[in-house]
Amino acid sequence: MVEVPDPRPGYGQVVLSMRASSICGSDIRAIYRGHVGVGAERYQGVVAGHEPAGVVASVGPGCRRLREGDRVAVYHIAGCGVCDECRHGYMIGCTGPGRAGYGWQRDGGHADYLLAEENNCLLLPDALSFVDGALIACGFGTAHEALGRMGVSGRDRLLVVGLGPVGLAAAMLGRAMGARLVIGVDVVEERMALARKLRLVDETVQGAEGALDRILQLTGGHGAEAAIDCSGSEVGRLLVLQAAREWGRCAFVGEGGRAAFDVSPLLIHKQLTLYGSWVTSLRHMEDLIERLPDWGVHPEAVVTHRFPLEEAAEAYRLADAGRAGKVCLVMGDERAAPAALLSGS
Repeated sequence: MVEVPDPRPGYGQVVLSMRASSICGSDIRAIYRGHVGVGAERYQGVVAGHEPAGVVASVGPGCRRLREGDRVAVYHIAGCGVCDECRHGYMIGCTGPGRAGYGWQRDGGHADYLLAEENNCLLLPDALSFVDGALIACGFGTAHEALGRMGVSGRDRLLVVGLGPVGLAAAMLGRAMGARLVIGVDVVEERMALARKLRLVDETVQGAEGALDRILQLTGGHGAEAAIDCSGSEVGRLLVLQAAREWGRCAFVGEGGRAAFDVSPLLIHKQLTLYGSWVTSLRHMEDLIERLPDWGVHPEAVVTHRFPLEEAAEAYRLADAGRAGKVCLVMGDERAAPAALLSGS
């Protein structure tokens, strides 16, 4: 823990009083364990935390939409605003030299206050908590984007490989979008148990030899119409392609690692559509915020551990162990966890 000056808003900026800032798998892989130092994950020694939500504490000149007291979640990339990707709302893919990720190249949410661009902030309805908002910013936005690309609906059986926080999000949102059967695969029993406890999946399959046979058995021998890899592992990606039904749709969202497979039998001859999907757009994040209350879905349900800011070291240690659900740092009123959410009801 270090002390830094309280930020002051410049033109088009706001300062947020933080309420929740969750820990992402990319924080663990590329910062906590030793940063890669290149590309989008070139950590620059700033305050960490790219999944923030809070209250507008002060507003800088030029702001036209936000007011003090507004509840907001933050899209976690500040882009140039003029490149093709930014103009389509995908600031994650900004090609401008000034692109900066909160918690990576500019200060993030693991602090009492966060300096944010007004155009990165999205209003949170009262029906959603600040922890809900923090989880939307990256993990749930990533899952929602990929499921939307695949067009998941009531016609589909959905296979989710990897039941970490993003996989749990994919299962939760896939069910909300109407998937008639949700199958979750992992190698960690604690995460499969959490998915079952929260009723996010209909079936869980141990990610070991025999997993493909079990998935085919559960789908009447056909495979899944929609399949998403959230594991980032070579084995997981291969299973997604193997277990997808002919003419099925697949998405890879798990970061890192490699993929190796026989293209003709697994992709071409099965007539599969394979999407690479990276985070989400500002508009699609806003769409998700609007839909969650209508669906009665709270991302906060996948949070298994909440820590105050001063216990961040323990929070990161627990997240790194890879056996918990989502781990979140909470500030202010969010320190009190809703009992119903913690019990999985």
